[in-house]
Formats: sequence, structure tokens, C-alpha cells
Amino acid sequence: MGGAIGAERAGLPASGGVAAVIEALSEPFGARLSTGRALREQHANTITWLANEPPDAVVFVEDTAEVQQVVRACAAHGVPVIAFGTGTSLEGQVNAPKGGICIDLSRMNRVLAVHAEDLDCVVEPGVTRKQLNEHLRDLGLFFPIDPGADASLGGMASTRASGTNAVRYGTMKDNVVALTAVLANGEVITTARRAKKSSAGYDLTRLFVGAEGTLGIITSLTLRLSGLPEAISGGVCPFPTIRSACDAVIMTIQSGLPVARIELLDEVQVRACNAYSKLDLPEQPLLFLEFHGTEAGVHEQAERFGEIAAEFGGGPFTWTARPEERTRLWQARHDAYWACLPLKPGAKALATDVCVPLSRLADCVDETKRDIEEMGMLAPIVGHVGDGNFHTVTLVDMDDPQDVAKAKIFIERMVHRSLAMGGTATGEHGVGQGKKKYLEAEHGRETLDAMRAIKAALDPQNIMNPGKILP
Repeated sequence: MGGAIGAERAGLPASGGVAAVIEALSEPFGARLSTGRALREQHANTITWLANEPPDAVVFVEDTAEVQQVVRACAAHGVPVIAFGTGTSLEGQVNAPKGGICIDLSRMNRVLAVHAEDLDCVVEPGVTRKQLNEHLRDLGLFFPIDPGADASLGGMASTRASGTNAVRYGTMKDNVVALTAVLANGEVITTARRAKKSSAGYDLTRLFVGAEGTLGIITSLTLRLSGLPEAISGGVCPFPTIRSACDAVIMTIQSGLPVARIELLDEVQVRACNAYSKLDLPEQPLLFLEFHGTEAGVHEQAERFGEIAAEFGGGPFTWTARPEERTRLWQARHDAYWACLPLKPGAKALATDVCVPLSRLADCVDETKRDIEEMGMLAPIVGHVGDGNFHTVTLVDMDDPQDVAKAKIFIERMVHRSLAMGGTATGEHGVGQGKKKYLEAEHGRETLDAMRAIKAALDPQNIMNPGKILP
């Protein structure tokens, strides 16, 4: 076991309850239980500017029974439990503000079953999206949800993730058919069967999708799959302004064009991607697009989009069906976060997102862009604009109190702008610690009380990822 029992957490000794849990787990888990400081810090927030709050110990589990064993030990002593997938969440979901035991699920990485004829599969939570799609490739199937990181599927379900394909294929809530979870008392539940639809009882699947580990720990998922399209085309279209690009998106979606991906990058983000990914894109607001379907269909869709873009002063729309060119383009899009960091060396990057009804997209992005310019911020904009969701990556000098204060004001204005337009504080990053202060403004006190009642019923000791979602 790495480190001593009760090793310090942020300079404080572990509590008696934590020490008792660590002692109880030491023999059955052996070297798979560690209290080493470096490992604990790796299992807390390491992305963006939220403080790193490590757990008291990390345990690597290999099956549902072991998850139960850890949770029961923690429940017996009132010790917090934090689930960990790959650590790519952006709002502090894996932090341990009250200490406790981190359950690392990365070794639960088996694809348990693929039912090709039913277009579904069953996986353990540590399977990553790339791993699953590699497994499915020869079957002519794929799992379409693609956040930029190679996140674990359990973590993607817990944060209700989406990504560039969401405009056509939906988000995790649309693609998780059923799941199993270990509750705070150590019991295991299965939320649904594999049937395509059901009206039997409460929809517990969707209750756990997006719960961020606050109601239980997911130990398997049944996922909806899609067939690989016969043909794919994709390309890039520049626009004179960010508003004209957004207006073209709105028209594209409202006209029923079956676009698979439609992504916005402002000129600052394009400049960053050019430098980081060795591209030569025009440094002005751009839309990245992709169409899925038949050979004739994707050709027709690309031509129709070119016509729409021209109506808003955009173009030329250059597109290709060559896989290597499309892959290079989308890899650059997925690397957008890392591409931003060299723009302000030494700065922390705060990636945040909002989502608004599609009709308000141009207004929200345009006003946010104006804020960035008037406040003197360095905050590239990128977004899954086909469903009204966009992000800023705010680069902040953490040693400059004025820069930090300005960034906080900017983020608050962005969130409240989204809420005023009928939108949400987060389209896909989740709440975690970073967005929980906006929940009452978004949902109202009565709705939060209902959420608290659910939490209290399933987790009366508040040991499941405490300090997240609910203020």
C-alpha cells in the first residue's frame, strides 16, 4: 500500500472513520489501495482553476462486488465515496472536499456483450469511448457520443455528456438504455431492461444519468448503438462575423438539413488551432460540419448547406469525403482546449459552457463575444452550436487578483445571460462544484427541494460524492 494509513489530506490528518475504513480495506485490496499523496492528488481536480481537493485514499476496484465492499465499509463509518473514471470532468466532480475514499473504476473496462441485431451493448464503466468504438468497428456499428476527451463511459453517463455528434445522435441521456448502480447502502439496483421502450415505473436510468455520482456508483451500462454511415462528408466554412455564422446554423437546423456535426470556432480559437494542429484555416469565424448518409445524400446536403451559408455572407464551403482529411480536422476540434493554453503561457484555462434555445443562439454568442472584447478577456469561443450549446475557454493569470475577479464576473454574466434567454447554466459539463451556485436561479427553490428529497432518500448519510450539484 502506497503511503501510511491516515496519510495527510491537504495538511490535515485523516479522521478516525477514514482510518478505520482504510484499515478494513487494506487486507482485501492490498497494493490496490493507496494513500500516497501524489496518487491522491491525481484523483482530484487537475483541469481548470478549481482547487485540487484530494481524497484520503484511492482504491482500484475490478468488479461490482468490490465496489459494494468499499461502499459498505464507508457507509459503516459515514465516510465519503467519490467515483473516478478518467478525471476529465471540468467542474470539480472528482474533488473530495470532505475527504473520503476515491473508487477508481478504470480496471472495470470490459465490454460485456454486444447485441448487434438490437443495436445495443453492455459495458463496464471504465470502458472509454475510443475503446468501445475500436471494439465495434468490425461490426459496422459505433457509439456516437464524443466529448473531446477520451472519457470513460461511466463518467460520461454521470455528467450527462454529449459532444460534437449530439445534434444528430443526442446526448448520453438519449443513449443509455439501462444501468446498474451500487447505492449508498451497498445494495445493487438495475434501472431498466434492454427493451427499446418501457412505461413500467419510474425512469431511474435518467435519474442516475447526470447525477454525478451523488446517488450511487454506476457499475455497468447498456448503451444504444448506431450503424456506421455509408458515406461521410465534412468541411469548413468561414463567415464575416460570429453572428452571421450563428444565423447560418439556425437556418440550417430549422430547414431540417440532417447535419451530423456543426461546430463553431471564433477567430481566436481558429488561430490557436492553426498553431497547435499545424493547420492553415482562415482566421475568422468558422463552422466545421459533417454529414452522414448515402453517397448521394451527403453530396446533396453539403451543396444545400453551401447555399444557406451564402445567404449569410459565408463561404466558400470547402468539403471532402476523404477520411484522413476529415480526421485531421476533427482531431484539431477535439484538441481545442489544449490549443488555447499557449495563447497565454502560465495561465489557467477555465472551460465553461452554457446552452440556449436555438433561436437565441446568435444573440447569446454575440453578446458573450462583446463582453470578451469590452472586458479585455482572452477567451476563445467554440461550440456544438447545432443544439444551442457553446463554450468559452477563459485564460486566467491566477497570480493576478484582478484577472481572477474579472474572469469570475465574465462567467457569471455568461451564465445569467443564458438563463435569461431560457437556457441552462451548463449544456454538457455538469454542475459539480463550479456551477452549483446557479442551480436555484435555473430551477427554483421548490425543484431543488425535490432534488434534495431524492438525495436524502437514496443517500441519507450524504456520503456519495458530497459537495456536488446541490448547494
